[in-house]
Amino acid sequence: MQLAPSARPTRLRGPSLLLRLPGLPALQPLPPPDFQLLMLQTKYWNIELRKRLKPVKNMDPEAEGPPIIKVTPLQQMLASCTGAILTSLMVTPFDVVKIRLQAQNNPFPKGKCFLYSNGLMDHLCVCEEEGNKAWYKKPGRFQGTLDAFLKIIRNEGIKSLWSGLPPTLVMAVPATVIYFTCYDQLTALLRSKLGENESRIPIVAGILARVGAVTVISPLELIRTKMQSKKFSYEELHQLVSKKVSEDGWISLWRGWAPTVLRDVPFSAMYWYNYEVLKKWLCAKSGLYEPTFMINFTSGALSGSFAAVVTLPFDVVKTQKQTQLWIYESRKISMPLQMSTWAIMKNIVAKNGFSGLFTGLIPRLIKIAPACAVMISTYEFGKSFFQKQNARRQQY
Repeated sequence: MQLAPSARPTRLRGPSLLLRLPGLPALQPLPPPDFQLLMLQTKYWNIELRKRLKPVKNMDPEAEGPPIIKVTPLQQMLASCTGAILTSLMVTPFDVVKIRLQAQNNPFPKGKCFLYSNGLMDHLCVCEEEGNKAWYKKPGRFQGTLDAFLKIIRNEGIKSLWSGLPPTLVMAVPATVIYFTCYDQLTALLRSKLGENESRIPIVAGILARVGAVTVISPLELIRTKMQSKKFSYEELHQLVSKKVSEDGWISLWRGWAPTVLRDVPFSAMYWYNYEVLKKWLCAKSGLYEPTFMINFTSGALSGSFAAVVTLPFDVVKTQKQTQLWIYESRKISMPLQMSTWAIMKNIVAKNGFSGLFTGLIPRLIKIAPACAVMISTYEFGKSFFQKQNARRQQY
């Protein structure tokens, strides 16, 4: 059966693509889709989906961050021990070169000592009788720091740059482990009492941690220095310490504590306060909850440099008082009445001017800035590693 031409369906031309059937009203074509509206809706849905699946990293103090996985004190000690060893490995060559440059003009006699200090670690090394330690005994003519590095490596081998490492690790590592572990434990305690956003917590925790570390290490430093100045058996050393305690009292084991605390406590307070402030500021700029390795490294270097500059006058006084103290101890000479810190500062200003209080600023910055950066970034990396391990254990 064939339809008449007038009864056949006709196809409309154009975008509507609709059929017109005879006897029925024509259908109206649908409007074209609004692609811009669809794209906006899709973008909105994607944003909402990301929010529900994973919180956006925004350093808003009011926003609720991811849960914090705690690190045990033992894990903090392991992280700080690793940082202390790496820092010693990095800084020791600079101290070896410095001591060699000093020794070529003024060889150290028996009983003379030099101070190892990078802001985080601090101890004295006394020259041994008939010693042959490369870090203070070997002769050499150097024209400067770079020349000393090249000649030591070429003539004595690269291992000579770490010839002073053992006496560095003996006291520096335990002191740093106690210091950093105490700081984290005190910070956690104070935040639980005072709140997370209390700005004075790093100052208080830094001061208390440094005082505690110096108090624990000072008697051990006295014993170690005596053992290094002369070879004692353990029985002779016990008799020597017992005699000293009976004559001068237990307080004699902490001789040298005051000048150490006078320099290290201000350094510690400024270092930790500036470190925490810089770390939060850099995280906010980067839009992160947790700091990266580079954020920790940069914050440690800048805060250590600032603290080093401000506390340099106390470092000059402390170094003078402590080296004189151990010289008298090693030579068994009665200690004369010491001048106060203020009196020593006045003498330095009278002899060398105000700039005398900032003697050795550049060498101190060259050593302290990288030491603080490596130590804190390694320590934070170690804690982050243990946090991830603890998080995996909680999942199973």
